Amino acid sequence: MFRFKSITSRILFLHVVAVVVTAILMPLVLYWFLNRDVENLQRHTMREQAESLARHLALRPDGDWSLDLPARLRDQYSEAYGRYAYAVLDDAGRVLFSSRKDSVPIFSIENHSTEAAFPETRRGNRIISGNSLHKISGISLRKDQGGRTVFIQVAEDLAHRDVLIDDVVANFFPQVAWITLPILLLLLAIDSLIFRRAMQPLLRASDRARHINPTQIDVRLPIEDIPREILPLVTAVNQAFDRLEQGFRRQREFTADAAHELRTPLAVLRARIETLPDKDAVKALHLDIEDMSRVVGQLLDAAELETLVIDPDDRADLHEVCADLVGFIAPLALAQQRTVALTGAEGAVWIKGNAEMLRRAIRNLVENALKHAPIETEVEIVVGEQGTVSVLDEGEGVANIDRDLIFQRFWRRDRQNSGGAGLGLSIVKRIVEAHCGTVRAENRLTGGANFSMRFPLAEQPQKPPLEAPEERLIS
Repeated sequence: MFRFKSITSRILFLHVVAVVVTAILMPLVLYWFLNRDVENLQRHTMREQAESLARHLALRPDGDWSLDLPARLRDQYSEAYGRYAYAVLDDAGRVLFSSRKDSVPIFSIENHSTEAAFPETRRGNRIISGNSLHKISGISLRKDQGGRTVFIQVAEDLAHRDVLIDDVVANFFPQVAWITLPILLLLLAIDSLIFRRAMQPLLRASDRARHINPTQIDVRLPIEDIPREILPLVTAVNQAFDRLEQGFRRQREFTADAAHELRTPLAVLRARIETLPDKDAVKALHLDIEDMSRVVGQLLDAAELETLVIDPDDRADLHEVCADLVGFIAPLALAQQRTVALTGAEGAVWIKGNAEMLRRAIRNLVENALKHAPIETEVEIVVGEQGTVSVLDEGEGVANIDRDLIFQRFWRRDRQNSGGAGLGLSIVKRIVEAHCGTVRAENRLTGGANFSMRFPLAEQPQKPPLEAPEERLIS
């Protein structure tokens, strides 16, 4: 198909194509209707004429047939007029009466088993006379009377000058009126297809735009086949996306650089605090530094997760990830006068995902639970065989109005509390979404919160077959 840079030219061209197609189809349809009406009209006329002749045909007492036609019918079938002819045949095919001088059958009566037949033939002469080849159409009507059978044949010379002049105008054109509505509907359907075909490049651009999000800021609207009138708009949108991508990239780089730069001063500050003589102050300052270090680590995680892509072939044992995490975080929990327990599935639970990323997500949930759990309580990690991990605590729970907000970045319920930056749960959500999983927060019936994650299961890895021990010969 031709390629147009202008949407106006494209629509105009397709409209021309539609008009040409309609101009071809409409005469064909009208021609078909015309032929059908002409045929029905001609058959109806022939039958009426044959039945009119039959009403004037009588069987005399001596067994012969008589045909007494009024002057009107004799004029209609006269050879001088030349349009119509008739012939009456007995069951042996002999002509009893005829309007023709040669008194020959107009049509053959062989295999005439029905009441009426509508044959057509061509003759080398006209119904009356002449040498040109003409098409003759008519009817052969079977009539039974007094145990005798006759065939009344009526024919019309279709080449006659008066054929269809009066009847077609009166019967055909009124029927053409109802064709107007289907044609208009057809044009409406064609117009819909035309505009849909012309707007297809814009639809493709719109579909591409729906896939642009903060994690896929490198996607651009296609400019191939875009109409000339719309191309400046699409180009401007792509340029705006370029600027947004640069802004996002600079923001990520700044976050990562700032987090890296903060790690060294925190390490120096931790070392200098150890030299202070006041042990209570040292302990309090250490807690503050731990909170700051946790925020710095979350900033680094948030910057890294902006470009996180999980390999579809990666698999991880959810039970093993949680067991390693419990071993790592148990001393921290004890230092905060709390405990951590692992329950649920005892064997391996294989899911599709990256073990390190999963470990970060679960760690953020456990650290959040330790922060809100009362002293001398237990934080429980429950691993489900269907690829679920739940972190349960005995804290104050999550308010219903906050359940959709707690996973937003930098959201904190208590702004007066400087213990965190509101990044932990947003990191959890980003990691879970990267694994095509789901995360939700609920309140336990016994009090406290339940943060649960669900991940797609992976196939159990096949263990290599054990080699049979070699048999040794004892000498």
